[in-house]
Amino acid sequence: MNAASSRLERHGSITGRSASTRMSAWLSSTTWRTTCPCDSGSTPAWYSPDVAKPIPPKFYTQDADFPTEMTLRPIGVVRSPHKERHGTPRQAVLHAKPELRPEEGTVLELFGDVLTPHATLDLEGFEYLWVIAWLHLNHGYRNKVPVPGFKKKGLLSTRAPHRPNPIGLSAVRLLRVDGLHIHVERTDLLDGTPILDIKPYVPYCDAFPDASAGWVDERGKIPGN
Repeated sequence: MNAASSRLERHGSITGRSASTRMSAWLSSTTWRTTCPCDSGSTPAWYSPDVAKPIPPKFYTQDADFPTEMTLRPIGVVRSPHKERHGTPRQAVLHAKPELRPEEGTVLELFGDVLTPHATLDLEGFEYLWVIAWLHLNHGYRNKVPVPGFKKKGLLSTRAPHRPNPIGLSAVRLLRVDGLHIHVERTDLLDGTPILDIKPYVPYCDAFPDASAGWVDERGKIPGN
């Protein structure tokens, strides 16, 4: 049996037990190296038998309890011209009707008791950002939702805001950063929406222009507002 097989067998034989039991079993089944790892010659100055010991295994997935509830803390708030749903774009890439929203500029205002201006350093090198928000005005959800021009669709195949966890995901175009105030071209988020996180939009891993989009492709055009 090679060393890798031995390690796998030892790992498999002790999983499923408590953390302390697994560690004790691992210690008793492991040969600790206390000799110099040199084939011949003098002992190197850096060598110490107290250091040359194997790293104990880590059982992250087995030891952690599955969370049934999670607590999220807003890191900021959206300051947008959208005070109501009527006239608010369905996606941040879409323009609002100018007669309803003559100005669309939006500020992502971050909270100073959560972050410092250091957190926004280097953002200005990115053209777009992902805004992860909590759609706090939406309550309840249905597993099938109406879609204009179609039969009802499965909730998870839509961007419907009513969801078990009403999380919003918006790609916004960055204009400038002023400390904890991030100015973006437009957004599809209502004024006062809590911000959960902001991440840079990275084209090589975020953009798939040739990807199929299910029933959305059948529409044949970008939906209006």
